[in-house]
Amino acid sequence: MTPSEQASAAIGGSEAANAEADDIFEVYSPTPYELMKRRARSHPGFLIGSAVVFTVFIVAVFAPLIAPFDPFDQDISRRLINPIWGIKSSWLNTLGTDAFGRDYLSRVIHGARVSMIVGIVAPMIAAVIGSLIGMIGGYYGGRVDAVVMYLINSKLALPGLVVALSLVAVFGGEVFVLVLVLAFLFWDRYAIVLRTVTQQIRQQEFVTAAEAVGCSVPRIILTEILPNVMNQIIVILTLEMAIAILIEATLSFLGLGIQPPTPTWGNLIAEGRNFMFFKPYLVTIPGICLFFLAIAINMMGDGIRDITAPEGRN
Repeated sequence: MTPSEQASAAIGGSEAANAEADDIFEVYSPTPYELMKRRARSHPGFLIGSAVVFTVFIVAVFAPLIAPFDPFDQDISRRLINPIWGIKSSWLNTLGTDAFGRDYLSRVIHGARVSMIVGIVAPMIAAVIGSLIGMIGGYYGGRVDAVVMYLINSKLALPGLVVALSLVAVFGGEVFVLVLVLAFLFWDRYAIVLRTVTQQIRQQEFVTAAEAVGCSVPRIILTEILPNVMNQIIVILTLEMAIAILIEATLSFLGLGIQPPTPTWGNLIAEGRNFMFFKPYLVTIPGICLFFLAIAINMMGDGIRDITAPEGRN
């Protein structure tokens, strides 16, 4: 074989090796779902936040099985017993008792149920309402978009907490009423984001193709636009969970939310404020629970944003 033939063979072998390597790279290239799984596993904020939220959720669901006592049982002879780290404590009541002798650990565990119900259901209802309004306005534009913007601006002009206080004072502090009131307060955030994102997706070729083949507008919104905005909805949903839980605790603390003796973390803080200088655990324990749950939800929401849209990270 001549030197020129040897060089040609070497070049041909090199090109074949490169083509084979390209084929291998294409075969083993990770899917978007696999990339998100890798980001999730390496994101400490998402892992810690999700673990805390999941733990509180499990505690709330199985509260009757986990709680050592009935949260409503009173025993005046055992009132205001210190937690196990305090003086004259009792291992029978790990976190002590309240002013009526009720086991404080059981009341804290059952208090998580109201927080999780309000924190999950209210943002989900608001997500349905706000997302539909935002996608309709962003898709149609024109006068429909003008009406949507009028609704959003009208909602933004309302003082949220004052409106919540007024509505709860009028209709009562039941869980159902509280969920609807908070859903009414939160839908505008979804509408603002989804309107803007829908306006961008509206110009994409796959939406134009769906219109060209005669798909109806509801089908285009549900099958073409909604899957592409789902990550924004999930991020907003997780962040609004923390706000809903804190507002519920605020209303309960002010006496306008869930009424005693139903245990909620806001009620526990309100009941313990008269003893906060003598028995500070009555305030600090539910306050710490609220603090860590709100922080964990925000960590989880930030992690979901980083996992689903890493190009938007700072």
